[in-house]
Amino acid sequence: MLSSTDKQKLIHNTIGHLLEPALIIEMGEVGRIRETAADEIIIHVGDELKMIPIVISGSIKVSRENNEGDELLLYYVEGGDICAMTLQCCVRKIDSHVKATAMEPSLIMMFPVEKMERWMDTYKSWREYILQSYHTRLTELMETIDAITFMRLDERLLKYLTDQAKLLGTLELHHTHQQIADDLHSSRVVISRLLKQLENKGIIDIHRNKLLLKDF
Repeated sequence: MLSSTDKQKLIHNTIGHLLEPALIIEMGEVGRIRETAADEIIIHVGDELKMIPIVISGSIKVSRENNEGDELLLYYVEGGDICAMTLQCCVRKIDSHVKATAMEPSLIMMFPVEKMERWMDTYKSWREYILQSYHTRLTELMETIDAITFMRLDERLLKYLTDQAKLLGTLELHHTHQQIADDLHSSRVVISRLLKQLENKGIIDIHRNKLLLKDF
């Protein structure tokens, strides 16, 4: 178990340049560390949220899910980010509307909702951090809507693969065709056909358990 001082150092190294020293001390005292494995679900749709995660390292996929289990990718939360939608659910005291899944082994720090609400009144830097998070997530949601509305599926697929490579910092992606189909709200058969087209164009190589992009 990490000490308060160790947690303060993690916060300082991640978003410390944005926050007042007194706030970092408080965050180190009340934050709880959680390590996640790849594909581990952190938040389910319908969960009662009492703790909100800030990503220290790694990346988290935030998606919507219907009653049949179909998913729609909304955006990603990376190191130094907070999920604005889960925070909004907490503030409004409603159950989670989104699902959060670790894209890779990740380190997150969980904070009590009541502390976050008080920090909004106490610390200017926290208010600015939260407002910037809302702005960033809104921009990403607009990009998602634009892609669904105005881009062909093959264009969305290539953008998705490129974004994944940048997010994970590698050209080698261990995504199944079904996972990609779920994220793009398509079928596995269609995605497999489009991936084959990208391979024929020399953009990717398809292997048994991975995809290899030639470039970002």
